[in-house]
Amino acid sequence: MTRWTSQRCVPRRALACLLALLLTVPGPAPHAADPQPYDVKLAATGNAAIDQTLHDASTLIALRANAPVGPFALVARARDDRDRFQAALNSFGYYQGVVTLTIDGRPLDDQGLVDTLESAPAAPPVQVAASFDLGPLFHLGMVEVTGSLPTGMDAALGLRTGDPAVAGAVLAAGAHLLGALRDAGYALATVAAPVATLHPAARTLDVSFAVNAGPRVNLGDISISGLKRANEAYVRNRLLLHPGERFDPKTIEAARQDLAGTGVFSEVRIEPAKALDAEGRLPLDIVVTERPLHLVDFGAGYSTDLGLDLSAGWHHRDLFGNGEQLNLTASVSGGGSAETSLGYKVGAQFIKPDFLARDQSLQIEADALRQYLEAYDQDALIESVTLVRKLSPQWTVSGGLEAEQEYITQEDVGRSYDLVGVPITVKYDSSNNLLDPTKGIRAAVMVTPTQSLSGAHATFLMMQASAATYFDLSGNGRSVLAVRGLVGEIAGAGEFSLPPDQRFYAGGSGTVRGFRFQSVGPQFSDGHPIGGTSISAGSVELRQRLWGNWGAAMFIDAGQVNATGDPWSGGWRVGAGVGARYFTSIGPIRVDVAVPLNRAPGGDAVEFYIGLGQAF
Repeated sequence: MTRWTSQRCVPRRALACLLALLLTVPGPAPHAADPQPYDVKLAATGNAAIDQTLHDASTLIALRANAPVGPFALVARARDDRDRFQAALNSFGYYQGVVTLTIDGRPLDDQGLVDTLESAPAAPPVQVAASFDLGPLFHLGMVEVTGSLPTGMDAALGLRTGDPAVAGAVLAAGAHLLGALRDAGYALATVAAPVATLHPAARTLDVSFAVNAGPRVNLGDISISGLKRANEAYVRNRLLLHPGERFDPKTIEAARQDLAGTGVFSEVRIEPAKALDAEGRLPLDIVVTERPLHLVDFGAGYSTDLGLDLSAGWHHRDLFGNGEQLNLTASVSGGGSAETSLGYKVGAQFIKPDFLARDQSLQIEADALRQYLEAYDQDALIESVTLVRKLSPQWTVSGGLEAEQEYITQEDVGRSYDLVGVPITVKYDSSNNLLDPTKGIRAAVMVTPTQSLSGAHATFLMMQASAATYFDLSGNGRSVLAVRGLVGEIAGAGEFSLPPDQRFYAGGSGTVRGFRFQSVGPQFSDGHPIGGTSISAGSVELRQRLWGNWGAAMFIDAGQVNATGDPWSGGWRVGAGVGARYFTSIGPIRVDVAVPLNRAPGGDAVEFYIGLGQAF
């Protein structure tokens, strides 16, 4: 409390009196910063894994910007971090490690630290510093397993005397042992948390695991819950599990993934019972959640040669309760340099899964299309019946019957064609993503014997092979080299004996970017494409993620089409370009620009392509 006193002042002493009065006026009290800004510096230990763990364990770092605190709480937060740092060192086997933590150069146990911080200004921020003396590394001493453990299973623990006493490795060993027991059929096995005994003088850590393997069991009754429209018989016919089989987590997971892959269910869980049944078997409960029956989708793409392409589809996922699919689609395109007018395509597809055998589907499809291309105009109705057999997760074969009724005009000459073909296809796909593959191989071989019942009355055999492979250069999918190739030949008919739509063409995003769709190959005198009886094409593309969701690509394509020789004897056209990628949860949005390196007379100088997914 300040006491005020009165003073009598005379004029000649006015300056002195004023000075005395000012000296008696109380000044403003200093204000502490609250909250107290601070910076954190963690000294390096020489071990990158430990440094990262210390950084991740620090609440001082994690909460500095989002949860500011006052001086007292800052000291409390630092003390908490000191304990966290000590636990982190212990987890790496440094049980005699020392953590030193200071605030503004003063230790946390300094009794005057809080008072000092309360008078500290807001700027500059106080400095919080942590340093670490790791000390000696402890090693495992005795490693013991108690309880009931089948003969030979102790090796699954994976720990040996003399190993570094790293907590993560010890905990993982218990999980490995439990997994090995379950894989061997001991469904109810338990492995308790390890009991650790520290011997500081010897710098060792003894660990003991209490195990109860329980009986080795077979599967009991399998119940299915959550079904609404799907038939239980369909699910049971697809199920890869059967009562009486040995309990095997890998087989159970494979069965779960198989059911989820039918497209009928949005979620599939397989839950083992907590206890055995009266026969000593383990019941299972399969819990499913059905997906919405109907799906509507829309798509859009653009290229300078084919213009704007708009598509829509309506899909029924489970038409009769056995996984049957009905897909109705429609698309319209036009406005490109390779088209002369607007075109459309409408189609209907029915898929019957597990037709006559598991992993075998029957596909019935009908499409109507009209297109006005620089190469030809076409009105067609195409029907097909195809049997598709999945041999393995990578291999698929298919065969069927295809009929096509069409009217085609090329160079002002119109003809009707009735075609019957027997397409046979073998496919291999080990790629890891449909729209953005970073590794694996895709390959296909297609052979289609075809009989033309009208028009030129030709009989011909179309053969085509294609492949693409992806090299993950960076190991994390950020730098990918993609390579594709295509070769094809038609035997049994000459160029003009073939309907124009059955000939080979190249150019466009599917073969040689930088050239108009169908523009690579033989041409009429007016520059319009003729098409050919053999084709070969290849592409090399480097895809690079840059920052965030953005990426880029560089590519070069080459291809040729000819009508008088083998697939390698035509005049090659080469295009090159660059592109941008924006990666979404569905797939990358692709924008490419390409130019011809040996441009043909009358060809476009540049081509743009916009779509969803990589080019191949």
